[in-house]
Amino acid sequence: MNMNFKCKLPIPAEVKEQYPVSEETQKIITERNAEIADIIRGKNDRLMLIIGPCSADNEDSVLDYIFRLRGVQEKVSDKILIVPRIYTNKPRTTGKGYKGMLHQPDPSKEPDMYKGIVAIRKMHLRAIQETGFTCADEMLYPENHRYLNDLLGYVAVGARSVENQQHRLTASGLNVPVGMKNPVSGSLAVLMNSIEAAQSGHTFLYRGWEVTTNGNELAHSILRGYENHHSQSMPNYHYETLQLLCDMYEAKGFANPAAIIDTNHCNSGKRPFEQPRIVKEVLSSRKYSSDIRKLVKGFMIESYIEDGSQKIDEHIYGKSITDPCIGWEKTEKMIYEIADRI
Repeated sequence: MNMNFKCKLPIPAEVKEQYPVSEETQKIITERNAEIADIIRGKNDRLMLIIGPCSADNEDSVLDYIFRLRGVQEKVSDKILIVPRIYTNKPRTTGKGYKGMLHQPDPSKEPDMYKGIVAIRKMHLRAIQETGFTCADEMLYPENHRYLNDLLGYVAVGARSVENQQHRLTASGLNVPVGMKNPVSGSLAVLMNSIEAAQSGHTFLYRGWEVTTNGNELAHSILRGYENHHSQSMPNYHYETLQLLCDMYEAKGFANPAAIIDTNHCNSGKRPFEQPRIVKEVLSSRKYSSDIRKLVKGFMIESYIEDGSQKIDEHIYGKSITDPCIGWEKTEKMIYEIADRI
């Protein structure tokens, strides 16, 4: 076997014992996550914004950013629920490049996954304890999810993972909302199948155990655009696609249609400054159609302190080292504009 077994990592229970959740923190998690779940269920008509850096690359700047969101949340709390992105795993199309804090807690140093596991748990804990936010993360590796599963408010399954059986089955066993992104091909039929799988109960192998799940009623869709046969970015946030998705939910017999619109990636062609415009168009569609209003529960937005992106060795505070983001000034303005429009 062409593998070098570097070291055996601690199991999630051991890490949780070392970095536990206090009773006070658990109360925050329970209350916050009930609010997030109610939005997906349609019991709370506030709009949800899952917003933050493309990847969480530095604890200080990520927490700085989330503290800024806290101040904005207090001003728009009657209309918007903010769920910060703390994405600690970064999928790479070719496998090359920075893979997130789980792999490299310090992007300028060599990978160290034990330090990474500790770093991401401490960062999510700090966010809850110091800002009152439970946050979103991507489930890039299903077997690693339990290092954070007691802390998260929202989980995303990426476009390259959504067709993978282990991701779908693991999603069926989570107790928080799981957004299933449409695949890179853009197939809405595949997206619907992934949601059905995540909402159903299963028996499967997980971390060396035979496990059973009851299904996750909070599994839903994320529209992130797609690539055509010429590898060109194509959007899927327009009115016609949203109406089609409504029809597909109805045909599947899902009791609660729910979708989040990812305003970056192929929907923007990775042009992050298009995100406010995309949000405005979708808000207009929600106003025009009651079905689309019921369907679209919120937006996923890539935002950080500084506009754009940088190379790893540039060390500009609060600027993405992966996909480009919109900076704080544009973000704050956009959130207030959203609140004024709903």
